[in-house]
Amino acid sequence: MDPHPGVTDTLARFVAETRAGDIPEAARHAAKRALLNFFAVALAGCRTEPVELALATLAPFSGGTPATVIGRPEQIDALSAAFLNAAGANVFDYCDTHLATVIHPTAPLAPALLALAELRKIGGADLLAAFVLGFEIECRVGAAVSPGHYPRGWHITSTCGGFGAAAGAGRLLGLSPQALVWALGTAATQSAGLCECLGWPAKSVSVGNAARGGLLSALLAEKGFSGPAEPIAGAQGWLAAMGEPPNWAALTDGLGQTWEVTVNSLKPYPAGFVIHPLLDLALDWRRDNPTVPVDRVLARGNPLLLQRTDRPEIATGREAQVSLQHAVAAALVTGKAGLEQFTDTCVADPAVKAMRARVSVSEKPALSTIAAELDIVTNDGCTHTLATGAARGSSANPQSDAEIERKLIDEAAAWRKGHDIRPLIDAVWTLERCEDVAAVLKLAT
Repeated sequence: MDPHPGVTDTLARFVAETRAGDIPEAARHAAKRALLNFFAVALAGCRTEPVELALATLAPFSGGTPATVIGRPEQIDALSAAFLNAAGANVFDYCDTHLATVIHPTAPLAPALLALAELRKIGGADLLAAFVLGFEIECRVGAAVSPGHYPRGWHITSTCGGFGAAAGAGRLLGLSPQALVWALGTAATQSAGLCECLGWPAKSVSVGNAARGGLLSALLAEKGFSGPAEPIAGAQGWLAAMGEPPNWAALTDGLGQTWEVTVNSLKPYPAGFVIHPLLDLALDWRRDNPTVPVDRVLARGNPLLLQRTDRPEIATGREAQVSLQHAVAAALVTGKAGLEQFTDTCVADPAVKAMRARVSVSEKPALSTIAAELDIVTNDGCTHTLATGAARGSSANPQSDAEIERKLIDEAAAWRKGHDIRPLIDAVWTLERCEDVAAVLKLAT
C-alpha cells in the first residue's frame, strides 16, 4: 500500500478545530438519540454474566477517582468503568449500528466520554460535540476498510471503536492536533477484535478494550506520550496492517460537511442487525396469522446475513443473537423478539427448536443488508412471500424519538420495577444546558 501522509493529521485537526457551532442541529439531535439508546442497552446488559465476571476481575486492581458503572451501585476507576459500560452496552447486540460499516459506534465511544466526565468537569454541550466528532472518526476509519474488513474476521466495532473513543476523549481534554495524532496512534496499536468471538462472552472484551484503550490513549497523549506521524495511513500503519485496499475518499471527503451520526440506526431487537428485516417480516406475519400452522420457512438476504448469522445449531442465548434460524423461529412461535427470546430458555424451548429446524436460508446479493425476503409455507401447502426493503430502526426506516424513549423506559422497568427513568430522559434531551455531565450519570445508577 502506498502511504498517504497527512491523513491522520487531517482527522486530528478536524477533531481539534471544529467549533461546536459548526455541528448542525440534526447531528446533535442524532447524538442524543444514540445516548438515550446507549443508556437503555447499558441497563439491559449491566447484570449479565460477562459484566459480573469482568467487574469481579477488575475491582481488586481499581483505585483513584471512582466512576459510574451504569445500572449498578458499585463504582470503579474510570478506565475500568469505560470497559464495563462498553461491554454491557454491546453484550446483547442491542446497540446502534452504522450500516455502511456494521460498526456499533456508541458502545465503545460513549463510555469513554462519560468516564472522563467523572474525572474532569465537562459540560453537556462539549460532550455532545466530542461524541459527534468521535463518531465521525470511527465510522470514517471503518469505511476506509469496508466492506472487506468485517467478513475477513475483524470485529469492526472493536477495531475501529478505539479511534472514536480516543478522538472524542482527546477533544474533551482539549488536545492539540499533534497530541490527537499521538492519541490516534496509541489507539491504532491497540486495535483488535475477532468475529469468531461473536455469540460468546469473549466478544465483550474487545468492545470494552476499545473504550478503555481509547480513553487511555487520550490521557497518555495529554501527558506528552508520543507516537508516529502517520499511524493510520503510513507504510506500516493501521490501514496497511489490515490488508484491505483502502477507500481513501471515505477518510476525508466531505469532512465537516456530512455527518455519519445522522445515518445511525437504532435497533428495536437484541440481535445482529442483518437479522432485523427477517424479524420484521416474521413478527408481522405472526401478528396477522396468530393461529396458522407453519410447515417451513425460506429466508433470502444479503451475503452478510449468511456469513454472520447462518447458525441453525445453537445452544445458548448468546449464540441466538447471531442465529437467523433462531430469531425467525422464536418470532413465529412467540410473536415477540425481545430479550426473553434470546435466552438459554428460549433456545431450549421444544416448539422453538422444532421451528428452527424448518428455517432455511439462501443468498440474494441484490438485497441490501437492511432488506430481506421470507417465504412462509403453511401446512395447507400455500406459500406466502413477504419482503421488506428497509428494516425498522434503520436510517431508511428510523424509530421515532418516542420509541427510543420507550426502549429506555422498558429496560429501566426490567432493571428495577417502579424506577422513574424520566429524569434521565429529560437530562439527555436538554444536555446542552447541563454544566456537569457527572450529574447525568447519577440518574443511571
